[in-house]
Amino acid sequence: MTVNLSCMVKPEFHFHYRKLAGEVIAASLRAEHFPCGAEVSLTLADNVFLQEINRSARGIDAPTDVLAFPMLEYAAPADFSAIEEQWADCADPDTGEVMLGDIVISVEKVREQAAAYGHSEKREYAFLITHSMLHLMGYDHMQPEEAAVMEERQRAILDTLKITR
Repeated sequence: MTVNLSCMVKPEFHFHYRKLAGEVIAASLRAEHFPCGAEVSLTLADNVFLQEINRSARGIDAPTDVLAFPMLEYAAPADFSAIEEQWADCADPDTGEVMLGDIVISVEKVREQAAAYGHSEKREYAFLITHSMLHLMGYDHMQPEEAAVMEERQRAILDTLKITR
């Protein structure tokens, strides 16, 4: 597993954010039984950058906490049966790992939401990575049934890491 973490802003978290990102990504892959090596790009940025991407990618001119950009297409969440068909477009030829996609997190939103929800910045950061990893593996939350499944998967993954509210 490879995590390409880049910081557009200095996070100044009071926890090891690089180590935690790797742990959360690995736990997400294990929980969903991802069948091969994976590569994920994670960028930590500010609200201005997230607003620019949100406007460009989704037509929403407002900052957001996190955006995920999957490289693979899925028939159903965590259905990895079509990876071989997409291999040429999504495998890193040097490592053989599947490039799952990109995650961009607003450090400012991590702080704001942790305070608003009454939990730690560590928990919020881990939650946003878990949430995004599920998106990179085909989950969505547009319908109530999808949201319920995704919320349960998020909780289960964070529970394995003992990261709770």
